[in-house]
Amino acid sequence: DSLCGASPEQRPCPRGFPPSLLSGGSGAGGDQRLWSGQLLPGAAGSGDQVAGRVMTVVLESQTARVKWLAAPSSQAWLEQAVARPDLVLIDHAHCERKAAGVALQLMFRYPSDEQLGEQLSALAREELEHFEQVLALLQRRGIPLKTLPAPAYGSSLMAQVRKAEPQRMLDTFLVAGLIEARSHERMALLAAQSPDPELQALYGELLASEARHFGLYWVLCEQRFGREVTVERLQELAAVEAQALSGSLERPDLVRMHSVGIGV
Repeated sequence: DSLCGASPEQRPCPRGFPPSLLSGGSGAGGDQRLWSGQLLPGAAGSGDQVAGRVMTVVLESQTARVKWLAAPSSQAWLEQAVARPDLVLIDHAHCERKAAGVALQLMFRYPSDEQLGEQLSALAREELEHFEQVLALLQRRGIPLKTLPAPAYGSSLMAQVRKAEPQRMLDTFLVAGLIEARSHERMALLAAQSPDPELQALYGELLASEARHFGLYWVLCEQRFGREVTVERLQELAAVEAQALSGSLERPDLVRMHSVGIGV
């Protein structure tokens, strides 16, 4: 299906991404190809059916994690997020809208790149579809979409983007991909561990799309900069991403999709 899953004239999003996107299994050499219906290598099926069976290992195993990320999320973050689902939902809606804005911003920044514009246009539409899904759930629950103080996570990552091109393009793609990868990891934890069946279903439904999103940013980087340059810079930024999530939450009402909480 297309990246936004709606328009048949869209160029299809790749259904398989390079094996370097994720790592899994046990011991060395656990890389496998990720398909859009899979959450981690070795998983069969898709959506919340897989989430409940597989994603709990993210908190239990050092080897089953999104390879973009330098460190997994902590049990403390999961418990905080489960305790305040209203705040996480509101923040999630804002995150989806911001992700659409990033895709659109990149389209305007590089207007002569037709392939980039086509891919990011579809991505922006899908992000807005996700925003509408979360907004609809908030409305059904009578939860207003209020503004929330944002954690320093996003600004900390954007501060690492170099000013000169083409490094600016590479860094922006990788930062966007890292944020998508962290969102995927945390949604998977919520899909597996939330006591709320409706939230389990929501997060489980979004998992394959989130995997495609950080997979797309990887493909954009590798096509334009090559694997060696991409991997080297990704490792540097992934370390910054983990550092941005280190520490302890000051108050329970500050929990967000990207609030602090990193496992050892």
